[in-house]
Amino acid sequence: WLKANYPAEYMAALISSVMDTKDKVPFFANQTEAMGIGILPPDVNLSDHQFVVVEGNIRFGLDAVKGVGYQAVEAIKRAREEGGPFESLWDFCARVDCRAVNKKAIEALIKCGAFGSTGAARKGMLAVLEQAQGSGQRAQQDAQVGQGSIFDMGGPAEPATVYAPSHPPIPAEEFDQAQLLAVEKESIGLFVSAHPLKQVREALRARCDCALAELDGRRDGDWVTVGGIIVEAKRIRTKKGDPMMFATLDDLEGSVELLLFGGALDAAGDAAAVDSVVVVRGRVDHKDAAKTCVVVQDVTRFDPTPEEVEAAHANAARAAIPRALRLRLDATRLPATVIADLKHLLETFPGPSEVVLEMSTAAGPRRLRLGEGYRVDPSASLRAELAQLLGPAELTAA
Repeated sequence: WLKANYPAEYMAALISSVMDTKDKVPFFANQTEAMGIGILPPDVNLSDHQFVVVEGNIRFGLDAVKGVGYQAVEAIKRAREEGGPFESLWDFCARVDCRAVNKKAIEALIKCGAFGSTGAARKGMLAVLEQAQGSGQRAQQDAQVGQGSIFDMGGPAEPATVYAPSHPPIPAEEFDQAQLLAVEKESIGLFVSAHPLKQVREALRARCDCALAELDGRRDGDWVTVGGIIVEAKRIRTKKGDPMMFATLDDLEGSVELLLFGGALDAAGDAAAVDSVVVVRGRVDHKDAAKTCVVVQDVTRFDPTPEEVEAAHANAARAAIPRALRLRLDATRLPATVIADLKHLLETFPGPSEVVLEMSTAAGPRRLRLGEGYRVDPSASLRAELAQLLGPAELTAA
């Protein structure tokens, strides 16, 4: 439904329209994931200024990369239109006007993954960036000098032999996942290739007793244990001069403001830093009617073992398997038309759960497992309709 009503073209235009409002871009990027629309990183060979749609997914625009301005993007587009896709960082630096794209811009493009189509490692490219840029500047200066000397000559110029420069290989060593995401966010303002919570969210949820999206339903003053990633943090001093912190915690499904005072702030230390994945214990605060906060008692970094993550994934997978809806009924007391009426009813509540009829008949107990076309969503509405149709039938989830 979401994908049909809000296609990738719509979301791409929406993200582009708020691209300068940095706190809104991550929000819209999260919405696309919920809709099954992928967010692709910027790419020097594929991206335009703005966000564009590629096979139903959204490709980041180069304008979104910090330090890369309009003229820089124009220079990149012009170079690839004239000479085709860039084969490497060396090729890029040799062909793109170095007056329009400086070292800081190239560094940001590397960090956000915009050279992904060249196949080189980001850490390796950063290691040779200074060499590549210097080589590219010399190549462009030589080309300008050579072009000028041809026009200065009185007669026709002899064709020059062009030698392709030899460059050292780009090191294959890459950042680890945490470092990769850190440099990606530094250059583009959000995580694109992955998210620190995606691999650990099941394990994190197992440590908590409440999801952030559920906090509005908790009573004022309730103690909760929640988890997520700190996306913003700001330290201030109260009117009395005491230190405190406002922080925003996000768990991919919701967010909440955290308030840390005195001892709790001191005890939190580095755990309360931006991009830290944490478990927080505190009290729900509804004093501001416009928003819900958590007054923090304790913050600890969440660093699960591989065994914890694997076990949490397995438990989540088992929980996701739909349970069968079993209907126990006495067929001797029901009219002959009940099966037809039942099938008609089930068709109006489609879902993942199969339906099993366990019937008492004159010939003894019988079990009837209905086919794929009669799988249902075992909601309260369906159960109410079944109770009305079947009378005192016993409904259970397997």
